[in-house]
Amino acid sequence: MIGILIGAAVLLIAALAAVAARSSGRTSGETEAQAYGRAGEVFAAGVISSLLAPGEQLLTNVRLTHEGQRAEIDELVVSRRGVFAFEIKNYNGTIVGDEDDFEWHKVNTTRSGQTYFRNVKNPIKQVKRQEYILAHFLRDRGFDVWVEGYAILLQNNSPVDSKYILTSSADIDRVLHQGSDQLNDKQVAKICRILGGGRKLN
Repeated sequence: MIGILIGAAVLLIAALAAVAARSSGRTSGETEAQAYGRAGEVFAAGVISSLLAPGEQLLTNVRLTHEGQRAEIDELVVSRRGVFAFEIKNYNGTIVGDEDDFEWHKVNTTRSGQTYFRNVKNPIKQVKRQEYILAHFLRDRGFDVWVEGYAILLQNNSPVDSKYILTSSADIDRVLHQGSDQLNDKQVAKICRILGGGRKLN
């Protein structure tokens, strides 16, 4: 287990994410912010993968639709205990907002003292929506399975204290491995096939 993600190691994590963003480069048409976010997703996937027990599967960039509603899930773990969706945010700066706000506000100050404001998505709203769509998508295919969604803010700058926000690798390990089994290995494999748009990492 890597044993680091946010919490006491936040400065190290931020540095690693920044290095990853610089080293990964941009794909064609990708903005700097998009490249930074993508690097954060890659980094978080590595941390989550390191926490998985045998038989647990990590899928990335899972896209699905239920009754016209679309969802794209950054990281998704399928295990005997259920299905767990993770929204990864690599927001820098100061974030302002409440749990129920549709958007949050990001504040950045340059070295010269200029302050910039930008609206960003509230990841709590995103994960609640992903939970709903994912649960109904699977139910329509015969799996009435426990689905949980969480947001990971790599810069540890969430403006709220919420059960939907994870702040350490211990938090991730806890939500993945508490509770009892609901599925067998064959069902886990079938759900992974159903969600086949993702890239299996384990």
